[in-house]
Amino acid sequence: MTPEQPPTAEYRIEDLAHLSGATVRTIRAYQDRGLLPRPERRGRANVYGDAHLARLRQIADLLDRGYTLASIKELLEAWDAGRDLGGVLGLVAEINGPWTDEKPTRITRDDLDAAFGGPNEQAVTEAVELGVLVRVPGRDDEFLVPSPQELAVASELHAAGVPLLAISGHLRELRGQVEHIASRFLDFTAEHVFRSFLNHPPTEAETAEATALVRRLRPLAQQTIDAELARAMRTLATRYIHHHLAEALSSGTAGASGPSGPSGLQEPAGPVPEPELRPGAAVAPGPAAAPRPATDSEAVLLPVAAVQAVRDLVGPENTAAFIAAAAQREAHARAMDALAAAARGTRPTAEDAPGH
Repeated sequence: MTPEQPPTAEYRIEDLAHLSGATVRTIRAYQDRGLLPRPERRGRANVYGDAHLARLRQIADLLDRGYTLASIKELLEAWDAGRDLGGVLGLVAEINGPWTDEKPTRITRDDLDAAFGGPNEQAVTEAVELGVLVRVPGRDDEFLVPSPQELAVASELHAAGVPLLAISGHLRELRGQVEHIASRFLDFTAEHVFRSFLNHPPTEAETAEATALVRRLRPLAQQTIDAELARAMRTLATRYIHHHLAEALSSGTAGASGPSGPSGLQEPAGPVPEPELRPGAAVAPGPAAAPRPATDSEAVLLPVAAVQAVRDLVGPENTAAFIAAAAQREAHARAMDALAAAARGTRPTAEDAPGH
């Protein structure tokens, strides 16, 4: 004689809401989205069972872990299809895990104002909208900082003279470009690495393999961006300084009109001694059109802003040497362009000039 099975519990929707901690409205919303099975209909009443209660507790647990309702639906469908939910949860947890070693911190409003030169409500509002700062519930004088490095960069830029709203505007533009790069990286890896896992429901072995791949590939995106940004900054910064120094030198020679000419040039107080050329030595530039050995010196008019820019870049002790080297490099490059053009039987054009 077989033992009798205990009766299955039955609940009205109000009872189910009380036991699960969800609201009646939430339960109905889950049903509409396919997250919760429909109740059994008995006459004019809807009857729920222990399976509904267990499913509601599963959903609450996954929401607490940070999953979205869309991802929860996919996980529950995998569970209903008979696949082990543990492997699927492990893969999703790996993808949703942190993509940086940086740890969030907190900052008080007083420390924030001190770091940025005083209170600025508009800048704080912008930072909150961008997620650079997150308001702490119940604490008007404290913020969560998801990325302390990002806030530190903003502080350094502001200390260098960049307005706060210009920094937030630049971050908005930069964020859009970085999200495009991230999207391209995901498309690339999906096509060449994860395609075999995406065209069918993965087995447990495939889920474990995909999880390991995500763990291996996670740092590659950051490493690639770091390397390419360093390369681009090195290349573009050299071109940028070269271009502006060439303009400064040419305008200084062509626009000289005395101690306070119309072009904003400043006459040096006197000739600058030109010591022997050696690493780190300060060398005064000679005429760019006719480089000669460093045996004497000649005063050259340069825009004050250009000189100050070079001084900020390489330091006062190396300013003259840097300008001299840039001028000689420009002169040599133009001479090489002229020789190449002569060999071709043509005259150099504006496009042949360095920097074009």
